[in-house]
Amino acid sequence: MPAMPTISEQYIVDSQGQRLSVVLEFDYYQKLLARLEELEEIYAFDLAEESQDEAIPFAQAIAEINQQTL
Repeated sequence: MPAMPTISEQYIVDSQGQRLSVVLEFDYYQKLLARLEELEEIYAFDLAEESQDEAIPFAQAIAEINQQTL
């Protein structure tokens, strides 16, 4: 995974100087979201591996879900 580029974030502040929001370059924001999605997938995989649930074939899982919705 390539390193994230250096950013120069800007902040929107209130009249007391408290940070309210951060402004990022759009390209950086998109890369950040892509990395977040990857991390969410890794986390879900790790949780599934730690689970004691029995693994079943995908087709069987879909069939069971479809039966439950009827």
